[in-house]
Amino acid sequence: MTSIKKAILLFAVLFIVTGLIYPMTVTLVSGLLFPDQAHGSLIIDNENRIIGSTLIGQNFTAPQYFHSRPSASGYDATASGGSNLGPTNAVLLESIANRTSELKKAGVTGSIPSDLVTASGSGLDPHISLESALIQVPAVAKARNLPEEEVKALVLSESINSPFTEPYVNVLSLNQALDEKSAS
Repeated sequence: MTSIKKAILLFAVLFIVTGLIYPMTVTLVSGLLFPDQAHGSLIIDNENRIIGSTLIGQNFTAPQYFHSRPSASGYDATASGGSNLGPTNAVLLESIANRTSELKKAGVTGSIPSDLVTASGSGLDPHISLESALIQVPAVAKARNLPEEEVKALVLSESINSPFTEPYVNVLSLNQALDEKSAS
């Protein structure tokens, strides 16, 4: 067999194994073992509509909702990425000041945690720290005409505790639970 025939045969075999068999196997196994994650961890409302994913942040700015972490990519999953602005960059400092001002206007008081005014590395983080959620409780409770204790209890029930991180909250799940509570 000539070298060219061997190369073509090797290419064909590797193409079939690495381009077809392996991806199909991984897709099948992941779909069977981890169906929620393999299909995007979608959140579906009561009317069977997709309202988001537990993996992708959304922009909540209405006063009756908990605000998400800012996004350098505009919450666009196809444009994931950070701003690459350094900690002394004037544009970043101005953005932080503007975000802080907006939160204060929305009724958030006290010291504002950094994750409410700075974007994550991907720009798509769907979570905020428990501290960031709790600091928003009075403003959200007031906007919804709900007792603060009730909203705080909801935040605590939605918090995720991990042995590796500080407690955190998925903002979309929290706001969805808040809507369900307000509807009942």
